[in-house]
Amino acid sequence: MTGKDSGISREACDDIWLHGQPQTPSTSAAIPHEAGGVITGVGVAHSSVDPRAKTTRGERRGSTCLDASRSKEGREDDGTMPIITSPKVRQLQRTLYQKAKSDPKWRAWSLYGDMCRMDMLEEALRHITANNGAPGVDGMSLSAFRESAELREKFLHDLQSELKAKCYQPSPVRRVLIPKENGKMRPLGIPTVKDRVVQTAAVILLQPIFEADMSERSYAYRPRRNARQAMAQITSAILRGHTEILDADLSAYFDTIPHGRLMKLVARRVSDGTMLRLVKAWLRSPIVEGDNNGKTRSVPNKKGTPQGGVISPLLANLYLNDLDHAVPERTQNQAVMVRYADDFVICCRPGKGEQIQARTKRWLESRGLKLNKEKTKLVSIRAKHAKMNFLGFTINWRTSLRTRRKYPHVEPSAKSQASFREKVREALNRSTTWREPSEVVAELNVKIRGWKGYYYYANSSGVFGKLNRYAREHLARWHWRKHACRGSLWKEHKPEELAGKYRLYQLPLRAAWRT
Repeated sequence: MTGKDSGISREACDDIWLHGQPQTPSTSAAIPHEAGGVITGVGVAHSSVDPRAKTTRGERRGSTCLDASRSKEGREDDGTMPIITSPKVRQLQRTLYQKAKSDPKWRAWSLYGDMCRMDMLEEALRHITANNGAPGVDGMSLSAFRESAELREKFLHDLQSELKAKCYQPSPVRRVLIPKENGKMRPLGIPTVKDRVVQTAAVILLQPIFEADMSERSYAYRPRRNARQAMAQITSAILRGHTEILDADLSAYFDTIPHGRLMKLVARRVSDGTMLRLVKAWLRSPIVEGDNNGKTRSVPNKKGTPQGGVISPLLANLYLNDLDHAVPERTQNQAVMVRYADDFVICCRPGKGEQIQARTKRWLESRGLKLNKEKTKLVSIRAKHAKMNFLGFTINWRTSLRTRRKYPHVEPSAKSQASFREKVREALNRSTTWREPSEVVAELNVKIRGWKGYYYYANSSGVFGKLNRYAREHLARWHWRKHACRGSLWKEHKPEELAGKYRLYQLPLRAAWRT
C-alpha cells in the first residue's frame, strides 16, 4: 500500500508482518502510551521468513529476522537469526506495525519504557544466548548464562535497574578481522553481552515500526523474507524483458554510513528522545582494535554501524530504503530493484542500464556511499556466455532441452558448490578415520541439510546430482583409508552401497520451483 493509505491492506499484512487472517485496527485500538505498558486487544504478529517454505536451520515461524552481515557466497542458513517472542510481546509488535502502517506521519514517542520491561529483556537475553557469540571488550561470555539461572536473574535485574535509572552507557566495540576470499580482511564489531541484550530489546520494538515503510524489493533481515524470494524477483523481471542487469557492490557499506543522515531517518518514525540518544550512542561507541604486537587501542567511530551489532542490519536496511523506493518510482517502470542487505541488482530494460547506473551512482554519492568500481558491472543476461552471480546463485540464459524455449537458469554458483565440497572434505579426512562411520556421516548430514536448505531452489537438481556423486565417492575413499587401503577401492568399497548403509543424506534431484 502507498503512504497515503489510511488502513492496512490484506496483502500488506499477509506478506510483511501478519500471518493468517489480518485484523483491521479499530479506532479504539491503543498504542503504547505509558512507559512499560501497552493496551492489548490486537492479534498476534508472526514475523519470520516465508512460512510457506520448509523450515530449515535458522528459519523459524513466528519470529523476527536478525543477523550480522554475511558474504555473498555460501549463505547456507539464508542469513537469518530469528527472535522468538512471546504472545504478549508479539501483540505489542503488531500494534506498533499497524499504527505505523495506517499513519505515514506517526512517530513512536514512548518506547524506552517498554524496552525496560523484564519480559522484553528476558527474551533478548534468551535470543543472544541461543545464538552464542564471542565475548566483547569486557571478556564476559555467554556460557555462564546458559548454566546458571541465578546469574541470569541477577544480570537482568541489575540491567533493568540501570536502564530505568537512565545510567546505562554502551561499552566500546571489540573489532576483529575476518579473512575474505580475495585476501582482504572484513572488520567485525563485537559488542558486550549487556549491549547485545539492550540492542536486541530495542530491535524488537523498532523493527515493526520501520517495517511499515520498507520497500517490498528488500529481502534481507526482514520478517518472512529470504534470498530465494529475491532470486524469484530477478528471474521474473528478466522474463518481463528487464534483461540488462546492474550488479552493484558498495564499498565498505556498513563502515561508511553517515551517522547524521541515519539518525534523521530514525527520527522520522521515533520521537522518543531517550531511545534516539541510545541509538546514537551505539553508533558512536568507540572501536577497540589490536595490533600485531598484542596491544589494543581505542579509536572513535565517526561513521558506520559495525557489522556484528544486533541493531546494525536494521539500521543498514533503513538507510537504503529510500533507494529501494526511488528506483522503480523515478524510472517509470524501466527498472526493477532487488536488494539483499548491501548487495543489490537493478534489472533494466535494454539500453537503459548505463543511464540508471549513472543515476544510482549520483544518488549513493549524495548520501556518502560509493559503488565499488571493480565489482560493479553491467550485464546483458541474454548475451552469449553472459552470467551473473548473486547471493550464492548463478543466473544465465539457456535453452530448455525439452521445450526449446529460452529461460533464465538459476543454480548454485561455482563458489557455493566449492563450499559444499569443502564441508565433505572436512568431515571425511584422514584425521577422522578412527571414528565410527555412522557418527561421522551423521555430522556430515547436518551440514549437507543446512547447505541444501538454502540452495534447493529453481534449477538446482543438475548440480545436486554431481554433488551427490562427489559425497558418495569421497565416503568410499574415506572408508577405504579407514581399512588401511585393503582391497579394491571401487569393488569392495562401493559408493552407492556405503551411502545406503550409513544413510548418507542425498540432495534432492527434483526441481524446486517454490520459494
